[in-house]
Amino acid sequence: MQHAPAARPPLAALLSAVLALTAAACAGGGRTAERPATPAPTAPRSPAAPAPAAVPPVLTEGQARAALITEDDLGEAWEPTRGAATWRDELLKATAERPDCHRLLDVLYTEDLFGTDTAPRATAALDDTDGGAQLHYRVTSHRAADLDRTLTWLGTLPDTCGHFTSHAAHGPARDVRVTAVPLPEAGEARQGVRVTLNAGESVLTVDLVAVRVGDDAASLTVGTLTEPSDDPAWTATETGAERLAEVRRQGRVQV
Repeated sequence: MQHAPAARPPLAALLSAVLALTAAACAGGGRTAERPATPAPTAPRSPAAPAPAAVPPVLTEGQARAALITEDDLGEAWEPTRGAATWRDELLKATAERPDCHRLLDVLYTEDLFGTDTAPRATAALDDTDGGAQLHYRVTSHRAADLDRTLTWLGTLPDTCGHFTSHAAHGPARDVRVTAVPLPEAGEARQGVRVTLNAGESVLTVDLVAVRVGDDAASLTVGTLTEPSDDPAWTATETGAERLAEVRRQGRVQV
């Protein structure tokens, strides 16, 4: 007697069983559970780089103008200028062999003692109608350390350029002498020189002075073809420093 073959389980049932066994194995201890990824070590933080030196707040144009000196500060003989003196181009537009002396002549001619990147600035130009002197005055802002570096250079000129020769594009060579100029104890730092340029028939004397108050400075030149006086540079330095300090007390920047 032959037996009928056993009925085979449906394919769907077999697949279900396999899936059930796989799930049990994953849930049980038969397989090591997958470990979470280990986070990458955090790199140690480097010390913060020092912040760049901040540019000091500068005076507004109105504040700089308020710090200027006027003809009333210097006396009755002074008035607003009527134009640049003729000796500026004739005698100051010249060169010198020594670098410091050449730079001095450039500063006397351009009046950019602290460089061209020191804006904003305010300027005043005054004439002495009696003696024929001319005074140029300007207020500017820059870092105190940079201002002092220029003042230090200015103070070395009586030694490095005490006596030298200047050469213009046209005309003979000129004998130049540089000496210190007396100044009041004004501002936080100050320096000045007197430059005497002998042009044969005429002698030009120019005082170059600067005074610092904080991160602001006032610079001036006083030039004359007649007998020089210490008074204009002294008064402009003293009064200008006081006025600049007062403007700073009233507020550095107005928004």
